Amino acid sequence: MRSTPSPERSTPVRLPFTDTPLPGLDPVWSTTVSVPTTAVVEPVPGRKRRWHVLDNGDAITEAGRSPRGIILAVHGNPTWSYLWRDVVRAGQTAEQPWRVVAVDQLDMGFSERTGLFRRLEDRVRDLGDLTHALGIDDAGLPVVTLAHDWGGLISQGWAQEHPQLHAATIMTNTAVHHDNAEPIPSALRLALNRAVHEPLTSGTTAFLDTTLALCDPAPAKGLKKAYKAPYTSRERREGIAHFVADIPAEPGHPSNAAYERIAGRMSAREVPTLLLWGTNDPVFQQRYLEDLMRRAPHADVHRFEGAKHLLPEARDIAPAILTWLGERFGQDEPVVQAHRERRARGRGDFVPFFAQLDARRRDASPAVVDMGPVTGTVDGSAPALNVERTVTWAQLSTSVDQLAAALLRTGVRPGDRVNLMVPPGSMLTTLIYACLRMGAVIVVADQGLGRKGLTRALRGSSPDWFIGIRKALVGARALGWPGRRISADRLDPVSKKLLGVEHTVPELMDSVTTVRPEDIPAVDPDAAAAVLFTSGSTGPAKGVVYTHRQMAGMRDTIRDTYGLRAGTGLVAGFAPFALLGPALGAASVTPDMDVTSPKTLTAQALAEATMAIGATAVFASPAAIANVLATADELSPAERDALARVDLMLSAGAPIPEELLVRLQELMPAAELHTPYGMTEALPLTDVSLDVIRAAREDAQSGVEGTGGGVCVGTPVEGAQLGVLPLRADGSVSSDIVTTPGVTGEIVARAPHAKDHYDRLWITERASDLTPGWHRTGDVGHFDARERLWYEGRLAHVITMADGPVSSVAAEHAAQTVPGVGRVAVVGVGPRGAQSPVAVIETVPPAAKPHVAPADLAERVRATIDFATGLAVSAVLVIPEQPTDIRHNSKIDRAELSDWAEQALATGKMSAL
Repeated sequence: MRSTPSPERSTPVRLPFTDTPLPGLDPVWSTTVSVPTTAVVEPVPGRKRRWHVLDNGDAITEAGRSPRGIILAVHGNPTWSYLWRDVVRAGQTAEQPWRVVAVDQLDMGFSERTGLFRRLEDRVRDLGDLTHALGIDDAGLPVVTLAHDWGGLISQGWAQEHPQLHAATIMTNTAVHHDNAEPIPSALRLALNRAVHEPLTSGTTAFLDTTLALCDPAPAKGLKKAYKAPYTSRERREGIAHFVADIPAEPGHPSNAAYERIAGRMSAREVPTLLLWGTNDPVFQQRYLEDLMRRAPHADVHRFEGAKHLLPEARDIAPAILTWLGERFGQDEPVVQAHRERRARGRGDFVPFFAQLDARRRDASPAVVDMGPVTGTVDGSAPALNVERTVTWAQLSTSVDQLAAALLRTGVRPGDRVNLMVPPGSMLTTLIYACLRMGAVIVVADQGLGRKGLTRALRGSSPDWFIGIRKALVGARALGWPGRRISADRLDPVSKKLLGVEHTVPELMDSVTTVRPEDIPAVDPDAAAAVLFTSGSTGPAKGVVYTHRQMAGMRDTIRDTYGLRAGTGLVAGFAPFALLGPALGAASVTPDMDVTSPKTLTAQALAEATMAIGATAVFASPAAIANVLATADELSPAERDALARVDLMLSAGAPIPEELLVRLQELMPAAELHTPYGMTEALPLTDVSLDVIRAAREDAQSGVEGTGGGVCVGTPVEGAQLGVLPLRADGSVSSDIVTTPGVTGEIVARAPHAKDHYDRLWITERASDLTPGWHRTGDVGHFDARERLWYEGRLAHVITMADGPVSSVAAEHAAQTVPGVGRVAVVGVGPRGAQSPVAVIETVPPAAKPHVAPADLAERVRATIDFATGLAVSAVLVIPEQPTDIRHNSKIDRAELSDWAEQALATGKMSAL
């Protein structure tokens, strides 16, 4: 959202040449300047034209300060310099100020109406004339171009003519080139149609109205009037019509030569570049961002999910711009250095993630076992139903080498992104390790994100290649998922054509008979290896980039923490862990289950998978464990015996109540039960066993400092460091890292296996790194006197009450002990700083519809929470089922619940979630 004007400027101002109020614009920035023109279109060379600009330079100087540099902000069509008002203000008030010159291009905004058709070449010259007249060319300061829409091409043209001045590029929803093989966006095609061009662009305000509608959230009425203020007549809108008509939609267009020249030169000169992008822009779509990234592969990128075309109006991008400039121009050098040090940590001897495949190249023992329906077998044979299929280490190693070589010959290159849409099993394992071996980047966006989340993730990560089963290929075609298509299965020619498939995996495997070592290049340890997506339980799923070194670090941490050595049999009841088995040298099997819904894992399926390889280790999510326990009565004696021989049980994804672990221990009496704490960005960070959880509970009962008030998640794993940033009274966090017992704050961590960065989310990455060298997890917790960490929930879910902030996990776990109560979420209702806690519960058996809890049940829940935590719950509401993420089926969407509860209590209407 945009920032609000400061109090002294809260009354909308008017400029001398308009009666329209202009909220957020300081009149001291507004100035006009008479500029001699060199544009080709001008009949009289040197004729002076009047420009209007917003310029904070005088305000900075009058305050006795000196700017670090100059931001030259160039708007597009049909906006004006008003678009950049927040940047002008931020540049003036920053600790290290930047002079911001936001221009109104000729025939636009409040600049002169020349009556001439100014083409791209003229506008580039116009901008050069202006910067010369303003003294920017001779100021001796670095100039950063900031552009939107048409401003992208024009500012790039200026930059190429002023290489000695141009120091950096910032662009938002623009383009410098269009592939003529693809149609231009439909909205522009309509505006270019001769029959409607003039009525849409200058005859009416239709083009203006449409542009202003491409803003989410929609601008207030006063802001819309401000944008329209310079365009009150047909004559004053003529520049809008000319801009549209100057779009070089065809090679023979008069501006095409300048357009191609500017686009071609952009790649030739590397300058720091920041790309800020609204993802839902129907005009400058994802393909234009990808084109810019190809021309500036070094660029920092941030995609604003849900934002449309008018990104600078819909989101407050000024802080990000000033932060980025501070890093690039020395102000925040310590922060940059901390990032470098964090990424360099752990640079010891590098052993590739796939090293066990080489070590066990002649091993005929099982490596991967497929249970249940097998789809996409490596050898291309027809899949059978309900079978067990074994791939040996020797077979897996050979298949990985063959497929890696085949992918290289096909055109997949190191660094290319490859999305794999194949169920866990031998085929997926082969694909993952083949991509990693030849240096391609695997994109792991699984179906657990849901169709909408998956589409958003794939479009955002822009894989170059898409390898999937038939069902996934059908979805890719229907939903427009990116990437050249490769089928995991054999396909007939008609299906290949219909689905746009270029190759099949069986065909690729058949094309390679021998592989020489030199056929596959060695991987760069610090190159990207994988983009793994978060569950999306607290907002849109984020892509997390891991390098080969960090992937190897994850493997080593898990191996050393849990003693998972070569020869271990591993059941991967949680899909992401399926890729770890071969890296650890462990034979792995995925149970017969729907991997997109962990709670479909039954006790019988788990036991059958365990028996298939004599597994001694099991990975499963909390939701999967709950269903295993619910179906344990169906086990045969042999199946119970197989589970009784498991000696290690791991569960990650959400905290597990002790009572559930106790029941699981009865099913697996020989197993050590561990629930590591971590996240997609760093897994694991801590480890805790059932024995430690019991000891922590006993310590809490005896009053050991810092115990209680959450879920004990244990102590840091080898190589990891953790701390907390203490919570302030308003729910924000301080900047000092502490491990003081009992002090609640945001958990921060650093470890050799922590992520490299968030993918194309530069702002999110910087927010997670605000404490230099540490990853801010977004979780809250505290340490106890025995250095154990207690997890208390998400920072975003902290309830900010009048007497201070309160986390919810301890209250939720207390409420779940009430007979007849299932999962519980305690959420805040009301304005921040004066919220009231409300308990939203499931009942056993489930309720048919949402309702206020009966008085006796509500009282038991209130009393239990109050006794355990001292928190006074204001209401207890019942719902049939908690809203959870798809991947884990356990992470409750408390933000959605908070909104729902507030609406329900305010209106008395209990709508379905």
